[in-house]
Amino acid sequence: MSIEVVEIGKRFGDFVALDDVSVSIPTGQLTALLGPSGGGKSTLLRIIAGLESADSGRVEIEGVDATRLPPQKRNVGFVFQHYAAFKHLSVRRNVAFGLEIRKRPKAEIRAKVDELLALVHLEQFADRLPSQLSGGQRQRMALARALAVEPTVLLLDEPFGALDAKVRKELRDWLRRLHDEVHVTTVFVTHDQEEALEVSDKIVVINEGRVEQIGTPDELYDKPANDFVMRFLGPVTQVGDHLVRPHDVQIDLDPAAPADATGVVSRISRIGFEIRVDVTVSDAEVVTVTITRNDLLALGLETGTRVGLRIAPVGTATLLDSKASYA
Repeated sequence: MSIEVVEIGKRFGDFVALDDVSVSIPTGQLTALLGPSGGGKSTLLRIIAGLESADSGRVEIEGVDATRLPPQKRNVGFVFQHYAAFKHLSVRRNVAFGLEIRKRPKAEIRAKVDELLALVHLEQFADRLPSQLSGGQRQRMALARALAVEPTVLLLDEPFGALDAKVRKELRDWLRRLHDEVHVTTVFVTHDQEEALEVSDKIVVINEGRVEQIGTPDELYDKPANDFVMRFLGPVTQVGDHLVRPHDVQIDLDPAAPADATGVVSRISRIGFEIRVDVTVSDAEVVTVTITRNDLLALGLETGTRVGLRIAPVGTATLLDSKASYA
């Protein structure tokens, strides 16, 4: 159930969608393809599924060269952002569809559909039409339908992109739990950094048709390979020549203490449980620092306060030299 993508290239006219992309996805792993819109992640997913053909390179699924196999021969389940439900069929019939066209025995279909509806918590909605479900319920139905044929690989293209933030959060928690139960090798496309960091075992960052970095969520967040990955996977601010996470900058009121920069508090904003402090260190440079409410009260900060800024020690802070060149 492993996937090997080897030196895949794909062009649409003069546009290079994928440029010599290689990715290895182990059996049973939940992998996110993360990147900005137009970066190539959905194209790569469609090539793995067989819905697009590559101009060069190969795709192996379970050690078998699947590069020229049609989608139906690859044993993959595919879930799109828009559910593509059969509107005139009940939830039960939608989930059963793939099994029915494979001519499975009726008793087997009934048992499998019951099992899947329970797995995705839709058993009480089995006889409803898709139009009678919420967006999140329809997406769970789509996932159940994809799992019904027991695919070796599950591919999800922006599966929660059409949903509101609260439902997205609920569904990504549910997807992680579902994956831990069924252990099917899963690849999902997203441009949502928080979604990728929270759900996946490994993240492949794709930008302008190239792989920028592959690693675990911790590796990518704490040890980004370059400026793009650091900026894309979380907030950054600049202190001198260094890019750093705002929560890795410390504020000091002692004018005699060593500092990486000094300045004046120009704005204080509360963003939920965080306090965002903007410190103007020069006419052209503002450093953003993230602290807790308790830290704000302890420091007694207010607009106009002069402060020193110190980057947390190397090893505890995510730090990049903004003037460095990354190949």
